[in-house]
Amino acid sequence: MLLGVALGLLHANAVEWVTHKYVLHGLGRRKGSLFRFHWAQHHRIARKNAMYDKTYQSPFYSWKDRGKEVVGIMGLALLHLPLLKVAPYFTAAVLFSSGNYLYRHRKAHVDVAWGRKHMPHHWDHHMGPNQDANWCVSYPWFDWILGTRERLAAEEASPIAPKPLAEPHPTQLDFAEARSAARVKA
Repeated sequence: MLLGVALGLLHANAVEWVTHKYVLHGLGRRKGSLFRFHWAQHHRIARKNAMYDKTYQSPFYSWKDRGKEVVGIMGLALLHLPLLKVAPYFTAAVLFSSGNYLYRHRKAHVDVAWGRKHMPHHWDHHMGPNQDANWCVSYPWFDWILGTRERLAAEEASPIAPKPLAEPHPTQLDFAEARSAARVKA
């Protein structure tokens, strides 16, 4: 049981690493590619807005970045369903990882402070000087194993961080700041 779960989690993380590196960045840099949205839209929006990506506020069923991501992840998850009878714990771990990926990735791009704290490897992927590193999204396991985890030093964070948004989105403000901003406008 534990072996099946561990292998399923590692397998899902490896698939995440390979897909992100070779499909979303490799094929995604080519003009006209089905995967172009990742590099041309998701990375551009996240980098410009200090990790915040407004498309993650859209419904998941729209055929934009978010919809393509959901379809891709769910498609990969469904490919594993035939293994359910022979490797139920492995398959359950893969299915869990798929949902966990979608939840954590969305949360990291909507609640930027949470993302920076709980997914620093993904923050470093988008905001660091090398966007061709830190391929794992949910957890950096295969980045550690394959040596592709690059940490962004604290002193590097300010110079490369983009300009703040002209009108901050709600996740950039804490509750007290939001209340005082509302009073000033009134």
